[in-house]
Amino acid sequence: MPKSQTPATVLQSLMDEYQLNPFSLSKAIHLSHSAVRLLVIGESKVTVPTALRLAKIFDQTPAFWLGLQRDADLNEALKDKELQDVLESIPKAKKPAAPKSGTAEKPVKKQTPVLSKKTTITTSARSAKNKGPKKVVKKK
Repeated sequence: MPKSQTPATVLQSLMDEYQLNPFSLSKAIHLSHSAVRLLVIGESKVTVPTALRLAKIFDQTPAFWLGLQRDADLNEALKDKELQDVLESIPKAKKPAAPKSGTAEKPVKKQTPVLSKKTTITTSARSAKNKGPKKVVKKK
C-alpha cells in the first residue's frame, strides 16, 4: 500500500521542484524558518493561515493543503488503539419510529415571553457591522 501524501511530503516535493530550501521559503511566505522546518519534517500541522500562504506561493487552493492535513490527522487517529476502543463502544444513533397513521401529533405552540408592567423595551441604533436594531430590556 503506497504511503499517503502528507503535507510534509508534498511540501518537500514542491520545494525540490521549485529549488527552494526552508530558509528561502520562510522568507517568501513571511513565516519563521523554524515553523517552515517543522512543517517540512512533519512535526507541525498546516493551519489555515499557513495553508493560505502555501496556496499562494505554489498557486494552489488553501483547501488542498487543509485536505492533506485533514487526511493525515484521520490516518493518525485511526492508528490510535485507545480511540478505536472508545469508538467500538459507541452505539449508532437510531431514528425514532414514525407515528402510526391516524395518530398525528399536535404541533407545539411557541410561547411568547410576558413582560411585567415595569419592563420597557427600547430600540437603539447598532453599528453597521452588527446590522439592525438591538433590543434592550430595561427594568424600572
